[in-house]
Amino acid sequence: MPMTAQEIETMIKSGIPDATIELKDLAGDNDHWAAHVVSPSFKGKSRVQQHQMVYAALGGHMGDVLHALALTTGVPPEV
Repeated sequence: MPMTAQEIETMIKSGIPDATIELKDLAGDNDHWAAHVVSPSFKGKSRVQQHQMVYAALGGHMGDVLHALALTTGVPPEV
């Protein structure tokens, strides 16, 4: 069963509470997603480490229930 945007956002927020998340269903099937995740907790971390944090928050769902995720991450601009 594919994951909804709300399920994905809830899982990411559970692991990265300060994250801002933008999701786009790429194929209209709740199975192929693009996610842009921005979080202050990414500061000082490499892109690989940032992605690892997101994947950790998603638990074991990547490649299983969540078939495809085009992921971009970043740190919010300092005000």
